[in-house]
Amino acid sequence: MKLSFYGAAQEVTGSKHLLTTAKGKKILLDCGLYQGRRRDAEKKNAHFGFNPREIDYLIVSHAHIDHTGLIPKLVKEGFKGPIYCTPGTLDLNKIMLPDSAHIQENDIRYENKIREKEGKKLLEPLYDQEDAEKALAMMIPVPFYTDVDISDEVSLRYTENGHLLGSGAVNLTIQDNGSIIRLCYTGDIGRQTNSMLKLPQPFPQADYIICESTYGDRLHDDEVYSFHEIIKIITETCIDKKGKVLIPAFSIGRTQEIIYGLDYLNSNFQLPNIPVYIDSPLSTKGTGIFKNHLELFNDEFQEFLKRDKSPFDFPNLRLIESVDESKALNESKEPCIIISASGMMEAGRIKHHVFNHIEDPNCTVLMVGYCEPSTLGGRIAAGAKEVKIYGELKRVNARVEYIRSFSGHGDYKEMITFLSCQQIEKVKHIFLVHGDLDAQHAFSSHLNSAGYKFVDIPAPGTEITLS
Repeated sequence: MKLSFYGAAQEVTGSKHLLTTAKGKKILLDCGLYQGRRRDAEKKNAHFGFNPREIDYLIVSHAHIDHTGLIPKLVKEGFKGPIYCTPGTLDLNKIMLPDSAHIQENDIRYENKIREKEGKKLLEPLYDQEDAEKALAMMIPVPFYTDVDISDEVSLRYTENGHLLGSGAVNLTIQDNGSIIRLCYTGDIGRQTNSMLKLPQPFPQADYIICESTYGDRLHDDEVYSFHEIIKIITETCIDKKGKVLIPAFSIGRTQEIIYGLDYLNSNFQLPNIPVYIDSPLSTKGTGIFKNHLELFNDEFQEFLKRDKSPFDFPNLRLIESVDESKALNESKEPCIIISASGMMEAGRIKHHVFNHIEDPNCTVLMVGYCEPSTLGGRIAAGAKEVKIYGELKRVNARVEYIRSFSGHGDYKEMITFLSCQQIEKVKHIFLVHGDLDAQHAFSSHLNSAGYKFVDIPAPGTEITLS
């Protein structure tokens, strides 16, 4: 059996890992969109590195676009097999993939207007709404902790990893020339102090583990400190300076966690009396799906439900739908909180809000999730004094804060805790993916110290024989 790495190898986004069984069946683990600088993204998303027509099965770990965003393109280019995911992931995909297709179409429409004026060849989107709908029709929901034979060689089981609604570690039992190989693809590993979702759960003993490593070189702040700090930031910005707090957040997952956190603070009379705007139609749809899967949330959340039947709503929360309403927020002088996508600030409505407020020293940009270093969010988080937005150079005069404990990714101790259900001596190899190279080298050292002897950091295109 062979394992090849085509995405999120020595980088964070665009997960694609390919298994080829002894009988030649090809199983793709995730099919994610690379998210980063536009020039890099166009190049990396244009070609898979393998022939989509040759893929027999696709198994999806969770619904984030950096793990699912190229599925419609895979279908467009000839993939015809089943796509396995959990029920929660399927429901999120139903809104996220059509939304991604809409973005692809709009981006190309805008670029083609420019190319047409310059006499250049017009471009096609990576995929369109029809491709997204075809992909959705091929998805098969698999409940957690249920063994499903996807072929005569391979059995699949999902276990909860606490990263996102419906997210799971992919556990495969594979027949290989008379032997059995057990492989776990962790997907993205959640926190050990999750405010909403169940904590990451133990997974079956594995011979080989494909493990994420986003925060392999750092520890998060304490969760209690985060809530204290966010109130402090809101008070200093909105009450003392009469400014705005901009929170770039991914529409699915991070936004709902922030809404729940603010609802919790509001119910305990800790949230200042200022409006909170959710400026993302996708976030609104996603929150509705979260409400339909309350069974996936932890005991603390269930207890909170007993005294607050609407954990994603409170009096000062306002949902922004239209573009005109979004533009009006930029023109308003009202102190407020604006939560908007995308989390890395590379696209979407948040980019307009940052464009209009980044030079205002009374405003704060509050980062609450990972940003790939080359993105606008990554450059602002790294302390850039100037950034170019929509071709215009902007001074970073606004206050910039970064609270990492709101991240959906565990730090290196939390990831090692997640792996602690394994008998170390039975793990033949761990392959680190979904992390930048510095974080991966650091995490490799931490894993070695924890007793894992064989830890590899595969480069893009690496092919490894498993036995």
